[in-house]
Amino acid sequence: MENTTTLVTPVNAGIRYGLITGLVTVIYSFVLMATGLEQQAALGFVTFAILIGGIVMAHRYYKQHNGGFMSYGQGLGIATVAGAVIGALSGIFRYVYVNFIDSGYTQKALDIARAKLEADGNMSDEQVETAMQWTAKMMPTGPLSIVWGILATAFFAFLLSLIISAITKHNRPQFE
Repeated sequence: MENTTTLVTPVNAGIRYGLITGLVTVIYSFVLMATGLEQQAALGFVTFAILIGGIVMAHRYYKQHNGGFMSYGQGLGIATVAGAVIGALSGIFRYVYVNFIDSGYTQKALDIARAKLEADGNMSDEQVETAMQWTAKMMPTGPLSIVWGILATAFFAFLLSLIISAITKHNRPQFE
């Protein structure tokens, strides 16, 4: 009898679920940005849940198509590739949104950050100004923001996968 299990590589699984998770993340980010709720910390945790869910689903998909097996390293690779794809989609979306859809978004975000710092009352006016200068520098809006999005999301997905892969891995028996 022929084996009907289709082998899927870690890269294939990462790209597939990176695209799916990236699209969900972009839609969620658009809703938050359009409604002005992006600054809500609690809603930011939903993005982490989406990323974790995407990694777990990618691992499950990979194992389904590889006889139920996935090594720890394969799990890390899948998550890193997925994270890079998610970062690319998110970075492109953010670049387009900030530069073409809502060109005042960056200034609104800076104004909200300034208001929070001033409302806390823990900093002098001089410290608030210094913090705002650094915040403005750390909010890239050019094409380089896409590269940073890819790198940051791939790295964060890798970090999350250090734990997730330890849970979802299922090594092949050594003497099969």
